Amino acid sequence: MAHTAGNTKIAFIGLGIMGDPMARNLLKAGYDVTAYTLETEKVEAFVKDGGKGAGSIAEAVRGADVVITMVPASPQVEQVVLAEGGVLDNLREGGLVIDMSSITPQTSIEVAKAAAAKGIRALDAPVSGGEAGAIEAVLSIMVGGEREDFEAAKPVFEALGKTIVLCGPAGSGQTVKAANQLIVAVNIQAVAEAVVFLRKSGVDLKAALDVLNGGLAGSTVLTRKKDSILAGDYKPGFKIDLHHKDMGIVTDAARAVGAAVPAGALVAQLVAALRAQGDGGLDHSALVRGVKRLSGESPDGAN
Repeated sequence: MAHTAGNTKIAFIGLGIMGDPMARNLLKAGYDVTAYTLETEKVEAFVKDGGKGAGSIAEAVRGADVVITMVPASPQVEQVVLAEGGVLDNLREGGLVIDMSSITPQTSIEVAKAAAAKGIRALDAPVSGGEAGAIEAVLSIMVGGEREDFEAAKPVFEALGKTIVLCGPAGSGQTVKAANQLIVAVNIQAVAEAVVFLRKSGVDLKAALDVLNGGLAGSTVLTRKKDSILAGDYKPGFKIDLHHKDMGIVTDAARAVGAAVPAGALVAQLVAALRAQGDGGLDHSALVRGVKRLSGESPDGAN
């Protein structure tokens, strides 16, 4: 049976930069949503805006048909889903757990196996689109798992995103997400280098980025990030800390299958360096700050 708004109770765990707007979009779509996160003030705000709140994972999951987790990394997924008192200990048999975090493919496979042992269905469904895509409900959702479970979850996904694709069995969604993060990181690094090159050359930077975005160099990265880069505004839509984690995932996964990712390996080091310089809490477009440092400039100077 499809998990439509009229017949589905959802437990949503993790109200971070991405999770909060996603949970709110499920509310807007008419779903009965109970949220849990470590920051109680975020749960209180969610309840104030029409949702339900829980004081624990067990409380949130009890009675749910679908559980969505949106947490930072594999250790948090393991703690929330697999640990004693977690999702799998409290979700009814036949329920569906959808992990939308960005984690290792292996962790997703472990979750799927542990869920199956308890008669629970599981999908890994990481997303791309950043905070803006989450707010606008236009995320790209890459899914791993069984087709029957994917089809049942499709109405839920449609409340969150526009591009929704089953990529293969358990772990496949995370593998595609790793490739996504590779492309995004290399793209942002190229934009960052172009920005510093253009500005140091005395070109009208806004005009240059506008015309570049209209040609083959155009990208979602430029569309989403150029205005904030021009303003020097690196308020996080997706933190360097998280992209650092994701670049570790993609380089490890590529090594495991024997795929060379030389550009990705270089950008992974540049992301790690930026994090070591104290910029881990900034948006990943702050790679511009790293290029400025390499170019002998203050990272806080005007673009």
